[in-house]
Amino acid sequence: MIQRFMVGDHVTWNSEAGYVRGRITKVHTADFDYKGHPRRASAEDPQYEIKSDRTDHIAAHKGSALTLVDD
Repeated sequence: MIQRFMVGDHVTWNSEAGYVRGRITKVHTADFDYKGHPRRASAEDPQYEIKSDRTDHIAAHKGSALTLVDD
């Protein structure tokens, strides 16, 4: 079963620089453009925009790349 997340959830993911933590700011359930690149998303397999806790950078990831963090 795919993990579902909501806006405001605190999550972590593995990036090139190591593990990053942040909060989900947007849930995409349809295809969208992100930084000039098309991204696939659907209601069954959404993508999430997450704002990093440390750098305020915004990233987009599928739910399979994210892990919920206890606050």
